[in-house]
Amino acid sequence: MSDILEQAATALSEKLTDGFDASAKFVLTGLGALVLNSEGVSVCDDEAEVTLTADPEVFQELLAGELNPTSAFMSGKLSIDGDMGIAMKLASFLAS
Repeated sequence: MSDILEQAATALSEKLTDGFDASAKFVLTGLGALVLNSEGVSVCDDEAEVTLTADPEVFQELLAGELNPTSAFMSGKLSIDGDMGIAMKLASFLAS
């Protein structure tokens, strides 16, 4: 398992302190996937209501608040497949 994925799971957990009542998957191209749900964040490739795919560098920028999720999507750096409403809710968590 990648150290990058473990670090990303920890960082996401810290951002989701108020909980997340849906399921979302982040696919980090070439590394693997993280799934967020009401139980927390785990390194796995389970099904989710929305899947967001990005390069690891883009994901790091999103977590650090250096890149706006909407801008990343509009510029093609982030792809979204599934429930767009959940993706927007997740974007608000990342922006906080």
